[in-house]
Amino acid sequence: MPIAQIYILEGRTDEQKEHLIAEVSAAMAKALQAPLGNVRVMITEMPKQHFGIAGESAKKLGR
Repeated sequence: MPIAQIYILEGRTDEQKEHLIAEVSAAMAKALQAPLGNVRVMITEMPKQHFGIAGESAKKLGR
């Protein structure tokens, strides 16, 4: 069972996350020649203050 775990910064809409799940699932099924029904995708949303870029939080950088 292929599993993808994706970390993204908070702020995406439910529709964007649904689209991400669909696209990643299709790509994994195709690349691995696995049934789509066996593919799992987990999205973990991170608060912007919990993600650092070049020593600064994404929130502070306005990301």
